[in-house]
Amino acid sequence: MIIGRQNQQQLLLSLLEMEDSQFVAVYGRRRIGKTYLVRETYSTHIAFQHTGLQNVDKKGQLKEFGRSLLNAGMAEVPRISDWFDAFFALGQFLQSRPEGKKVVFIDELPWMDTPKSNLVAALDHFWNGWASARKDIVLVICGSATSWIISKIVKNYGGLHNRLTRQIYLEPFTLHECEQFAAANNLGMSRRNILETYMVLGGIPYYWQFMQKEYSPAQNIDRLFFEKTGPLRGEFTALYASLFRNPQSYIDVITALGTKKAGMTRSEIIDATGLNIGGKLTTMLEELEECDFIRSFYALGKQKKDIIYQLTDNFTLFYFKFLAEKRVSGANYWSQMIVKPQYNTWSGLAFERVCFQHIEQIRRALGISGIISNIYSWQYRPKESNESGVQIDMLIDRDDQVINLCEIKFAQGEYELTESYDKALRNKLATFVAHSGTRKGVSLLIITSFGLKRNQWANNIPIQLTMDDLFAF
Repeated sequence: MIIGRQNQQQLLLSLLEMEDSQFVAVYGRRRIGKTYLVRETYSTHIAFQHTGLQNVDKKGQLKEFGRSLLNAGMAEVPRISDWFDAFFALGQFLQSRPEGKKVVFIDELPWMDTPKSNLVAALDHFWNGWASARKDIVLVICGSATSWIISKIVKNYGGLHNRLTRQIYLEPFTLHECEQFAAANNLGMSRRNILETYMVLGGIPYYWQFMQKEYSPAQNIDRLFFEKTGPLRGEFTALYASLFRNPQSYIDVITALGTKKAGMTRSEIIDATGLNIGGKLTTMLEELEECDFIRSFYALGKQKKDIIYQLTDNFTLFYFKFLAEKRVSGANYWSQMIVKPQYNTWSGLAFERVCFQHIEQIRRALGISGIISNIYSWQYRPKESNESGVQIDMLIDRDDQVINLCEIKFAQGEYELTESYDKALRNKLATFVAHSGTRKGVSLLIITSFGLKRNQWANNIPIQLTMDDLFAF
């Protein structure tokens, strides 16, 4: 059973009804469910499928492709010496199949592109010279190396330029979809359980598959990461190695961003990493954002050169806080950690990231889905020593002439406003109005896990959202 992905599944099924052959790329980060989506959707329509091999040379890749032809039912595979031979043999095989749409599914295509392989040129020739002239082919390519798929296929300016008829980028699950997954697997998780697990695992379906109903969420995290044989203990290295051909530079950027909650400018990233590599760094940042590891945004009133990059991937943030450079093991580490101050600090930041990952749900809760709005940050650094600085992590700048100044607070129960915090919020609001230059109305918004405890200061915040709003479809 496929959880979520209804739109993507409907799109794939619609390709079977098209009059012409179709060429679709399905891409997204490791463990996001690309292969599962394609195989489940096309379970009775796949005429040929093949999966590239990681870290195998051209000869080994071609040999395995021949085996896939045999497995698909080709009686005798001709000699295959290069990818042009391989795709010619595939065409011959497909011509022998019965009438009707034939799905060709090539998984982990980037791994097949070994040095001097001419894979892309052969794929170009197969599609442009044969498949696209027919009416019965649905060619689906897939791969975790998102940067390769984007640069070699989606943004190809050679023979494959504009040849894709569809492209599907699979995003992580939302909280709503994780709730569906938990229910379908009888995990017995409350929304608080799901939220706190999401703050660790993000919305990666493969990670969620390890959750077992006989354990508490904390016990499951212990099993996955902190036992010596935990199945996700080495996931960080494998994750970046699967996405990028030369992952170390990407890891350097991610590591630098992991030290700054508010994010860094491009020049700050260069200073921290030494990667003064011009346009290549720009491409790396774009690829990291396309893989949902980071987000880029402007501070209100700043220019393009002041763009800020912020690490947003839940799993990576969890790794840096609790696993990187730490020799942690023991079946009860996380179960003990969740009652310590370190957990409170981390969970507050993690909840902020979850809110940024659910901007559309926040917009819907505010009733502004149909209103153009931009998300910014803002800070005020006073020139005089007798003034206090102000940092606002989330501003919703709306075209209906309103700006929502957002506070985000995670708590185990209702969050209690105090007189001093109420005063600090008033100061934030006044400082923003005085120094931002905005002429829009400014309204306070607070997002908490369980809402505000009723007291004399709670009503001073006119708009109050809770984690339930983040779970909306």
